[in-house]
Amino acid sequence: MYEKIKKTADFIKAKISLQPETGIILGTGLGGLATKITDRQTLEYAEIPGFPVSTVEGHEGRLIFGKLDAANVVAMQGRFHCYEGYTMEQITFPVRIMKELGIKQLFVSNASGGLNPNYEIGTLMVISDHINLLPNPLIGPNDDRLGVRFPDMSHPYDLNLIDLAFEVAKQHAIKLEKGVYVGTTGPTFETPAEYKYFRLIGGDAIGMSTVPEVIVARHAGLPVFGISVVTDIGVEGKIVEVSHSDVQKEGAKAEIKMTTVIAGMLRDEK
Repeated sequence: MYEKIKKTADFIKAKISLQPETGIILGTGLGGLATKITDRQTLEYAEIPGFPVSTVEGHEGRLIFGKLDAANVVAMQGRFHCYEGYTMEQITFPVRIMKELGIKQLFVSNASGGLNPNYEIGTLMVISDHINLLPNPLIGPNDDRLGVRFPDMSHPYDLNLIDLAFEVAKQHAIKLEKGVYVGTTGPTFETPAEYKYFRLIGGDAIGMSTVPEVIVARHAGLPVFGISVVTDIGVEGKIVEVSHSDVQKEGAKAEIKMTTVIAGMLRDEK
């Protein structure tokens, strides 16, 4: 896989003049953050050798290079999911590519179902930890050039970045929660019994992405910041029928606050 990563990264480097410092993965209904990126250089996934192509509504399918509040970034406007039929290697391949392109940290975002009874639709939850119910993307032979065989996961989400997020949110009077994200395969939304189970095992929010990307980022030695927008509620007594379009709409409503937090974090790091 290392040779494939090098080939794809070399292709991108030949097309793009900017050197990214931060990678950003945008979840369902959250692609609008990319519109805030200036000095844009864009590559469609279909143009990039070895890249999968997004098949889900709300995932545009392009890499955007540019500046977000003066920080050099590369943003994935659309990610890949297990439920689309992609392998874990394909789902996490872009993280490997961003690392090869020179990013120093990874920011991930997603839309999620809220399990914590204190959450409401539109809650922004900083991810402090996760529970992985997806296949582990590191299963198989390990290439030491990419990372160690048994990566430590005692702090999958960087504590300094979490603290910074709360400082920025306070400056802008934005309320943040902090909690545990449960990653499942999808594509079905959860049953009431499943929501109850995921809460019992320690989850505050649940979704169908993010965790494999974070595992691979940590394998690659990248600090990670994760933020989840609660777009539906999986709390007993509050569960209602939900659709993908509902998720997109609620994600878009909360996106302005999420963008403010992320841009502020990048600004304060300078």
